[in-house]
Amino acid sequence: MAKTPVLEYAIETYRANLKLILLFSISFVIAFLIPVFASFPTFIDAGSIFLRTASVFLNLNIFNTAIIFAAVFFSLLFLSFAIVAINVIVKHSRTHTRITREVMGGIEKYTGKVFAVLLISTVIVLLASLVTYGSPYSALITAIVGLIITPFVFYAPASIVIDDNRIGHAIDASLSFFFKRFDYFLMWLVFAIVLLTVFDFVFILVGGTVASRYIMLVFNSLFIIPFLVLLQSELYMSRFKLLKR
Repeated sequence: MAKTPVLEYAIETYRANLKLILLFSISFVIAFLIPVFASFPTFIDAGSIFLRTASVFLNLNIFNTAIIFAAVFFSLLFLSFAIVAINVIVKHSRTHTRITREVMGGIEKYTGKVFAVLLISTVIVLLASLVTYGSPYSALITAIVGLIITPFVFYAPASIVIDDNRIGHAIDASLSFFFKRFDYFLMWLVFAIVLLTVFDFVFILVGGTVASRYIMLVFNSLFIIPFLVLLQSELYMSRFKLLKR
């Protein structure tokens, strides 16, 4: 049987499960809208929410801190659920098994683990921003810290769902596979940049700059991010050479 590229697997899985993926992707929309309605110092660009980390610490009080913690908690929770659900779809699509009620019930366990991974990553980045607050290199250092932790978490959600790994083992698996197939990460990154850039440009032409930001945010949450998460999962699943379509 001829070897089928991972990208083709991802497109096939996405098309075959589009309705279910769209249903779960509503959680992405909620996750990205929470910071907007929580009055975070954020800005929208290329269909994504960006946090002005330096502004978070301005005029910080108990009330603002409580809002930030609550918003981050629920945003990461919805994000974790959507990521887990899509990974479950990929896992059962590639193994040709049905997604039973028992499997759906197990999503809660996986969501808790993925939430912990995302929370740890978020805390590390925020701590880097806090420690370097006031420094002219704060943004650069925070970005570098984000790059450093990427290999540890990039495939961690997929490992948690597909391998049923604990958090520590999932992080180890992510780190190992990230560098073993660094070309996969580069492919994913290029594909993500192209998708976000092309569709952002299209929506700016159609709807104007201000309106396009919010339209792109919703479109990104429903279509682009779910596909990129699915592609991540398919890349991780490629370790299993015996899996066939």
